[in-house]
Amino acid sequence: MKPIAFSKEELRDMVRRLQAYFADELETDLGVLPAEMLIAFIARDLGPAFYNRGLYDAQTLIAAKAEETVEAIYGLEQKPGGR
Repeated sequence: MKPIAFSKEELRDMVRRLQAYFADELETDLGVLPAEMLIAFIARDLGPAFYNRGLYDAQTLIAAKAEETVEAIYGLEQKPGGR
């Protein structure tokens, strides 16, 4: 699996939001470089857990929809003799 990568715009937005969080919740100024380093750490070390949870949730949804489709197809079956 390739590493999680963000566009410059996405990274800039995440840095801004992280800085705002630190200022509002922790009353601490966070520079751009430390914010970028924290985002890189989260993406590298924690990101896979969130990514895998998303895959698991998607797989569960797709399996449920597949089961609904199978049931709908069985509902279309016709009985011999038209009854």
